[in-house]
Amino acid sequence: MKELDLHEIGSRIQFCRKRLGFTQEQLSEKMNVSIQMISNMERGNKAIRIDNLVKLSHILEVSTDYILTGKQNPADIQSLSSKLAALSEEDQKAVFILIDHFLSKNR
Repeated sequence: MKELDLHEIGSRIQFCRKRLGFTQEQLSEKMNVSIQMISNMERGNKAIRIDNLVKLSHILEVSTDYILTGKQNPADIQSLSSKLAALSEEDQKAVFILIDHFLSKNR
């Protein structure tokens, strides 16, 4: 099994936090932990406890698998699908154009 990289985990945590528009302070309040802990996790200085990992995944609306490995699972895909369905038809078209663009780049 590949060793977990704390810096990569931290980058994913930071990406998800920013995607939802949370500051480190807001995330720390939601998790009931110190801002320093959030900062240390995002910089890859400290590993995350299992109970905090589960709490974090719920707050950031991603799976623990995604936080730890960067791999999406069916729950992540379902969450994305629900968010897409909530968009206006015009916004959905824009998202599909972006998806098609990225898919064509990776062929």
